[in-house]
Amino acid sequence: MATITPVTDVADARVDDYRDLTAADRRPDRPGGRGLVIAEGVVVVRRLLDSPYPVRSLLGVPRRIDELAADLDGHDVPAYATDADTMASVVGFHLNRGVLAVADRAPAPDVPELLRTARILAVLEGVGDHENLGALFRNAAALGVGGVLLGPRCSDPLYRRSVRVSMGHVLRVPFAELPGPWPASLGVLRAAGLRVAALTPAAHAVPLAQAGLGGQRVALLLGAEGPGLSDEALAAADVRVRIPMATGVDSLNVATAAAVAFHAVASPVG
Repeated sequence: MATITPVTDVADARVDDYRDLTAADRRPDRPGGRGLVIAEGVVVVRRLLDSPYPVRSLLGVPRRIDELAADLDGHDVPAYATDADTMASVVGFHLNRGVLAVADRAPAPDVPELLRTARILAVLEGVGDHENLGALFRNAAALGVGGVLLGPRCSDPLYRRSVRVSMGHVLRVPFAELPGPWPASLGVLRAAGLRVAALTPAAHAVPLAQAGLGGQRVALLLGAEGPGLSDEALAAADVRVRIPMATGVDSLNVATAAAVAFHAVASPVG
C-alpha cells in the first residue's frame, strides 16, 4: 500500500525527482539526466501505475492522490501530498492536472520477439517532434499496432511531453531502436515476414486502399513531418503508398497520416 506523506518544504530532498522540470540542463527525462519517466495527471499516472515501469513516487495535491487510491493499492511507493503552490515551486510551473509520478525505465522489448509476434509495426525515421511522437503512440495503441521501431534521428518517446500527449499510451506500446545500419536494417523486417510499406505523398505512389495491405503483416515506414522519408529509406521499402488528398493539400501531420494508415492496415481487406 502506498504511504501518503505530507510535504510542506519546497527544499525537501524527497521530492528532488520533480525539481525544476522547466530547466533543460536538470531535466531528469532528458539525455544526460537520470533517465526517469514522468507522468502528469490522474489518467496518465494511472496508466504508469499499470505499466511495467517501476514507479518511484507520486507528488500531488491531496484530492488528486485520493482519486488514485484504488490504483495505488498494492504499490509500495511513497505519495507526497502538498498544496498547489508548493508543488509549483518544486516543479517550476503551475500544474493544472494536480499530480505527477516518476518511474525508472523498463527494459526495452526483445526486437526479434517483436518481429516474430507483431502483425503491424510502425518504423520511424527522423520523427523528432515530441508532440507528434506522443500523438503517434496514442494512435498506435488505439488502432492495434504491435510496436514501434525507431530509426535514426528520432526523439525519445519517454520525453515528458511525449508521454503527456500520448495520454500515457507510450507506456503500453512496445518500442525499441531498430538495430543495425539504416536503412539496410529494414531487411530484418522483411526476413521476419513483414511487408515494408513506406508512406509518401508522391503522386506515383500506390493509393493506400489499393495497396492490398489489409490483413497482412506490415511494417509501416513513416518519416518526419516536412522532409518525410529519405530517398534511401524509400528505396529500401517493398512498396510506396500514399493517402489520396483533396486538391491543394499536399500532406498530413505525421501522426494523422499514421492513424489513417494504421486503420487501413488493421482492416481485414486492403
